[in-house]
Amino acid sequence: MKTNILGLPVKESELIIVELNVLLSNFQVYYQNLRGIHWNIRGKRFFDLHLKFEELYNDAQLKIDSIAERVLTLGGKPLHTFEDYIKFNQLRVGKNISNDEKSIHLIVDSLSHLLTIEREILVKSDEINDQGTNSMMSDFIAEQEKTIWMMRAWLEE
Repeated sequence: MKTNILGLPVKESELIIVELNVLLSNFQVYYQNLRGIHWNIRGKRFFDLHLKFEELYNDAQLKIDSIAERVLTLGGKPLHTFEDYIKFNQLRVGKNISNDEKSIHLIVDSLSHLLTIEREILVKSDEINDQGTNSMMSDFIAEQEKTIWMMRAWLEE
């Protein structure tokens, strides 16, 4: 079996790179959704939600950078065009959302879908002992599960 400089199997690493680029694309759409609801939120909860959405998009931006750097670490090239992001996106695009509950639902739905992608990567990275990718996915999953719980508590669901 041929391995890369990290000691990971080349073929399986290439598959993880593809999956990470799918995750990267979806995170970029999630990020843009967060920017949109941050800019457009209206109502009595404006001040709290405006700040929360900023916190979330800053966090998403850090995760985007981490995903891209992991792709590079594994020997791949991170996707970086809007054309690619749209092609691989699986999230609902939130356009002109200004309502508080619709905004929170968009976040919960997006995170739930990101969790699905991350868990698939987690399984594949675990199979080849890719602890770097595995650790990143585990951390993302734990944080996003907590965010979903908090958002659902806010929605009183």
